[in-house]
Amino acid sequence: MISQQIQQRWPAALPYWQLARLDRPIGSLLLLWPTWWALWIAAGGWPGLHLFAVFTLGVILTRAAGCAINDFADRNIDGHVKRTQQRPLATGAATPKGALRLFAGLMLLAFLLVLTTNKLTILLSLPALALAFCYPFAKRYTHLPQVVLGAAFSMGIPMAFAAVTNEVPAVAWLIFTANLLWTVAYDTFYAMVDRDDDLKIGVKSTAILFGDMDRVMTASLQGMVILALLMLGSRAELGPLFYVGVAAAAALFGYQQWLVRDRQRENCFKAFLNNNWVGAAVFCGIFFHFIAS
Repeated sequence: MISQQIQQRWPAALPYWQLARLDRPIGSLLLLWPTWWALWIAAGGWPGLHLFAVFTLGVILTRAAGCAINDFADRNIDGHVKRTQQRPLATGAATPKGALRLFAGLMLLAFLLVLTTNKLTILLSLPALALAFCYPFAKRYTHLPQVVLGAAFSMGIPMAFAAVTNEVPAVAWLIFTANLLWTVAYDTFYAMVDRDDDLKIGVKSTAILFGDMDRVMTASLQGMVILALLMLGSRAELGPLFYVGVAAAAALFGYQQWLVRDRQRENCFKAFLNNNWVGAAVFCGIFFHFIAS
């Protein structure tokens, strides 16, 4: 709907709207859920309108910037991959300079939001920026770009604790670890969609590294995520409603493994998308725990 309005009123802006994936919110949601987990646990409930707005808008802006720099890095690759052939830089609808300007502008806006918090949060935003910039290039040098992405996707967690409590306790790093493992699992499903194309063009991923062990490895990662969440429940003294959310997440993981049983592209992508509900289930467990407390 919004994309159609942009097409009608500002057609030149549409490729950059698409470049930032603002027409596809799944990436923002996968970043938001764990950031909200951290905010609610750090604050013991509602974190206040200011921090909620800063981190929600910051996540959306940072994810959009990450997409812009990712497509810039992949501008000579995307045209050879079935899933990405129609991206704006691959088709020429957007320019490389435009992508860099978009990245810089979005990150500047995100940094201005961070400046409304405290010194520790500002300092933590610097490695977050570095990870967001470096991730797209990692796939050229390592089969573990999903680990770099997991670290980038998890930086909102220590930043949330820093903004609320002015420190980063051990429980924050436990959530960081859970989210990193979760990200590697679901982004491996994503990479399984492109595996055949990536092998042809020499792009690296955990899907290629794991090979025929991909299902075993993703299931193992998901098992470790559940274990980390159970440890989180104990360390953060979360009640039964949280464990209901974790149980729902475990059931969704089982469903995802069923989806990828034949490694079909469409079903691997469905498994990736299904992780939105995993994040929502865990957040609901945390949210209702504090409501009931």
